[in-house]
Amino acid sequence: MRRPTLNLLGGAVILTASLLAGNAHAASCCGGGGSATLTLPKFSASMVGLSVDTETYHGFWDQQGKRRDDPPGSTLVQYRINAGYARRLTDHWQASVNLPYVLNDNRYSGVSSHTQGLGDTTVGIWREFFDNIMCVTSVETLEDLLPALYVGGALTIPTGISPYDDVTNSFDVTGRGFYRLDLNLLVEKTVYPWTVTLSGGYGVHFERPVNREYGVYVTPYTKKLGDRYNVAFGGGYTWFLGNGDMVTATGTLSDVREFAGTIDGRNDPTSGLSSRRWSLALGWNTPDRAWVAGASFSRSFRTDGWGANFPMTDIVSLRISHVLD
Repeated sequence: MRRPTLNLLGGAVILTASLLAGNAHAASCCGGGGSATLTLPKFSASMVGLSVDTETYHGFWDQQGKRRDDPPGSTLVQYRINAGYARRLTDHWQASVNLPYVLNDNRYSGVSSHTQGLGDTTVGIWREFFDNIMCVTSVETLEDLLPALYVGGALTIPTGISPYDDVTNSFDVTGRGFYRLDLNLLVEKTVYPWTVTLSGGYGVHFERPVNREYGVYVTPYTKKLGDRYNVAFGGGYTWFLGNGDMVTATGTLSDVREFAGTIDGRNDPTSGLSSRRWSLALGWNTPDRAWVAGASFSRSFRTDGWGANFPMTDIVSLRISHVLD
């Protein structure tokens, strides 16, 4: 019952592609973040966050980028509950950890599958290249135009259930089964009420030995997924409420691509992927930025050539975060 595309990637990869979609506030001002990371606001010491994602599958792109529909009567849904914690290490360094719990509810070609388990854990770190809050209400000097700049890294740890564990099909998986190290960049500028954000990252997967696929033992070999990059551009507008609260609407375009991987050092022609998405988000925060909450909707562009070897999905996310001190 293996699907003709890599549907197991739907949760693990799209989360990074839509990372900015869940961040409806400027991080240097309010903090927050998407389901794969938390970003502390400047001068805050720690933060906890919780988000819930519902990802619904609507066909896929084949290897050549042609849109394909699922069989009639198919229903593929993945739910994710993401718990995160961020801690300031120094004035300019912060670290975070995110642990997802994944629930799969699928019906494909008349066969139902319901599984759940931990997803892949993400541990991240950011270096802030600014000393003060970079959000301003007006531009009076050149310094007011300077953006908030973050450079960081993230390590994905394969704590989820992967195709190389004791599973029977791709609908049972909750992770990819590979360590990955990412170098990330986040640039944002807010001149209230407007915000512009650019984010990107480049990730390298670590090679691993494989002796089992979907519960069946195979001749041992080594496998490495291809390097991956992602980029997202977003713009937002903030409304100030009478009590000091703020509401921010954000729109984002994102692109993720993964190059072909290798098996025993040789190119794997069935690997590699790409996907482009758009996202809309609405967020709210209290005047002291202690509480941030929001919702977002993200959708794949369902057009030939806008993806390859990847599912087309809709993602609805709800999130809340709280600054502890």
